[in-house]
Amino acid sequence: MTRHGGKILTDQLVKLGVARVFSVPGESFLAALDGLYDSGIPNIVCRQEGGAAMMAEAYGKLTGKPGVCFVTRGPGATNASAGIHIAQQDSTPMVMFVGQIDNRHTDREAFQEVDYKGVFGGLTKWVAQVDHTDRLPEYISRAFRVAMSGRPGPVVLALPENMLSAPADVPDIHLPQPVPESLSPQAVQLIMHTLAEAERPFVVVGGPHWSAQAQADLQAFAETQQVPVVAVFRRQDYMDNHHGCYAGDLSVSLNPKLAQRVRDADTLILLGTRFGDIETQGYTLVSPANPQKKLVHIHADTDELGRVYTPDVGIVATAPTALRALSQAEHAGAWDSWTAAARADYESWIAPQESSAALRQEQVVKWLSDNLPNDAIVTNGAGNYAALLNRYFVYKQHGTQLAPTSGSMGYGFPAAIAASIAHPDRTVVCLAGDGCFQMTCNEMSTAVQHGAAPIVVVMNNGRYGTIRMHQEKTYPGRVSGTALANPDFAALARAYGGHGEVVDRTEDFPAAFARAKEAGTVAIIECKVGGDT
Repeated sequence: MTRHGGKILTDQLVKLGVARVFSVPGESFLAALDGLYDSGIPNIVCRQEGGAAMMAEAYGKLTGKPGVCFVTRGPGATNASAGIHIAQQDSTPMVMFVGQIDNRHTDREAFQEVDYKGVFGGLTKWVAQVDHTDRLPEYISRAFRVAMSGRPGPVVLALPENMLSAPADVPDIHLPQPVPESLSPQAVQLIMHTLAEAERPFVVVGGPHWSAQAQADLQAFAETQQVPVVAVFRRQDYMDNHHGCYAGDLSVSLNPKLAQRVRDADTLILLGTRFGDIETQGYTLVSPANPQKKLVHIHADTDELGRVYTPDVGIVATAPTALRALSQAEHAGAWDSWTAAARADYESWIAPQESSAALRQEQVVKWLSDNLPNDAIVTNGAGNYAALLNRYFVYKQHGTQLAPTSGSMGYGFPAAIAASIAHPDRTVVCLAGDGCFQMTCNEMSTAVQHGAAPIVVVMNNGRYGTIRMHQEKTYPGRVSGTALANPDFAALARAYGGHGEVVDRTEDFPAAFARAKEAGTVAIIECKVGGDT
């Protein structure tokens, strides 16, 4: 059957089970838009390519399948690079299709021409250009396979407009049967033998591939062994934080007692995590040159084993695959008191430290933690407010935290839109700072157009607070470039057809949240907070 390239492309997406795509339209991929017209795949049309890419990345996090994004050439592609960087650092499967100039004019610096291999080569797992229409199925099959294999990540495919519009007669891709993974008995024995020799072990969980089943297996393993479990930065929903073996997370604002326990540990079992810069406080908690403890590292990508830390035991497997086997292992040691002490440190750490402001951010976060449904999805970007969320919010089940381990500002709102579209039956809350929110608040109209109804809690202190904090520490009395002139956020929400209101006292927040929820549309609750927070 002869089809134009855009139809061939979208037929492959249908066969791959792509449920929706995120895009900003461009004339460079008109044939692909034509293919989407009757494909049955909803096209979530966004307002800026950075927002579209972040939505696709968040969708990939939520589903474990590649989020798909379409953007146009040149400025469209470079705008989207922020979302690509998040997908790379967060190990999120993602495929971005970029409209490209007519390939007969390559290297003439034609209108909006970009060398995509040069631009995205260091930000992706693979970047390629499809120059022949009849090879589209081959490239698309490989793109999705690469995005999911080993350590997942983003793939960029450039699509010259003349290639997309040209006809070809080519069969669709063949989908191979998945092969179930398992951990060998010898590998399980080696892990458990190393654990049995430990006096002060920690299990550190993070990375991709997680699921509700993996969370259940992790909790079963922790209960049987009575070992403390910590999550890495912004992976707190990998374990029910109420669980007696949960000891907190290795984040930017790390509990000092947990930091000391990691230093004192004699064995770390690293499940799925790369165990990088943030988790190790700039590689100071555990020295790459001299860890002074045994390291068992389980990761899906062999290139990550020994990349920074040389493990005593290195095993190539996904964390869920390993946990499926480890959850059935027999009890190996006596760590009850060590685990109980670590848990007590965590419980003390999450007791809110009261501020004196009329609106206390820590109490707002605690109220959300205590009152949101267990399956509510909470999103955020970057800022001082996010440190309070990471510290005081207690996550209960898998798939409820969407946050960039890359530390990208502007992420929380697009992620919340993607989450609300994917799960319209669940409560979705975005916590944002005033500076963070304004990076992507133009996606308000995307939310309204596509029926997304996240509730955005904007902590407004009139500044880039994190940068101001560091500035005042490093260059006291020389504040520069961190003040913000902000709009009336509540009025902004209403201008887009959403719900908006302002809160300046802690006790008024619950009623405001109830009204926002009742509105049934995208909503902003602007929280007036002190300038020193």
